[in-house]
Amino acid sequence: MEKKVVTRFAPSPTGYLHVGSLRTAVFAYLWARKNGGQFILRIEDTDKDREVEGAIEHIMESLKWINIDWDFGPDKPGNFGSCIQSERLDTYKIHVQKLLEKGLAYPDPYTPEQVDEFRKKAEAEKKPFLFREFRPQTFDKWDGKSPLRFKVPEIKKYSWYDTVRGELSAGEEALDDFILIKSDGYPTYNFAHIIDDLNMGVTHILRADEFISSTPKFLSLYEALEITPPIFATLPPIMGPDGKKKLSKRDGAKDILEYRNEGILPEAMFNFLSFIGWNPGGDREVYSKKEIMDLFTLERIHRSGGAFNEEKLLWMNKEHMKLLPQETVYSEVAKRLADKNEQVIKKISPIILDRISKWSDIDSLIATGELNYFFETPIYDTSLLSWKGKSLSDAKSHLVWVLDKIKSTDENIFDDVETIKSLIFDYATTNGRGDVLWPLRVALSGKEKSPDPFTLIYVLGKDKTIDRITKAIDNI
Repeated sequence: MEKKVVTRFAPSPTGYLHVGSLRTAVFAYLWARKNGGQFILRIEDTDKDREVEGAIEHIMESLKWINIDWDFGPDKPGNFGSCIQSERLDTYKIHVQKLLEKGLAYPDPYTPEQVDEFRKKAEAEKKPFLFREFRPQTFDKWDGKSPLRFKVPEIKKYSWYDTVRGELSAGEEALDDFILIKSDGYPTYNFAHIIDDLNMGVTHILRADEFISSTPKFLSLYEALEITPPIFATLPPIMGPDGKKKLSKRDGAKDILEYRNEGILPEAMFNFLSFIGWNPGGDREVYSKKEIMDLFTLERIHRSGGAFNEEKLLWMNKEHMKLLPQETVYSEVAKRLADKNEQVIKKISPIILDRISKWSDIDSLIATGELNYFFETPIYDTSLLSWKGKSLSDAKSHLVWVLDKIKSTDENIFDDVETIKSLIFDYATTNGRGDVLWPLRVALSGKEKSPDPFTLIYVLGKDKTIDRITKAIDNI
């Protein structure tokens, strides 16, 4: 019987979560859920000097935002205990003792200054620095206060299989006597993650490509502890917009919650991250979370890096916004136009949706006054009513015709854009669409660019439309 799939996302609480880390979480989550398995959120907080207050809460909030849930995490211990490494120190001591008994761990007898001298010696000889070449011949008993190092039992070439990258290998130069337990009593990543994965039953490790070079060290320790390694799946790097180097903070690797605050939809961010380094085939790109989960396979993860393209994210967000119920769109618009007429907001919500790629774009439209004409009579230069330099008297005569038509039309006609259009369009076609519709648009909005005049009439209603056309005629 096959083991239940168990994956983990194991960030360090050393700062905010950015897109590269979150993409790793998305893939690990997808593989667990696709297989009816478990997803663990583990906090690797053994580097206390770099820990940032509030980072654990930030990580959890970021995952919750894009609707990633976990079976075990900082707030949900498992039968294996806590998911926070600093609360699991006793579990590492058990395996430290095994290594000591086998003679495969020893206290580091050197001062940092001595180690620095060894490093300089290697540099002078133009050789890579390997601690094992300075390994002491005899060891004192470990007192628990000095760093404890792993004694590599065999210097050899390692080969291993990676689900994404295929057969990989590394030579002897990748092996060294690395630190297991630091002088502060905390385990290093190289040691702790192996013990945690064992105790938590992790079956698949989905990880970034920078861990490939360290894999021989891990394999040597797996062997020393007689542990069968999990299955490795190395994810492609996320590249900057130019596709030439890895994404950095300068290129846009910002706090993931900034995207939430800007009004990116969680569904869009999940979709976007899933497609950086993976796709199900075909040209379609907009998928729901469930659809992605159903289609997700490790075999379709790319080997080469995928670019982080914020324009693509905005496009994808807009596509997801189009799928939202009208009430949701209205609610988001109303939040930002809280002091405005409710009926007008309902009418302009689809118009605003067409003009934005994220919710915060509405704030920009408000700040620049681009929505003012929906709520206030516009002020504009009368010359703007002229279509391509034609006389204002022509504009006036067309506005008079439209005004008479609207005045004589029943109130209920103004609830439908197409019906409003039918009142005016034939006249505009006969007399020149620009000649008729341009001054009408300006009279209603005061702008060169705005929704078409039929939509404006629908939003404003009969009375306000009459008022604004009348004012334009009077100004001419």
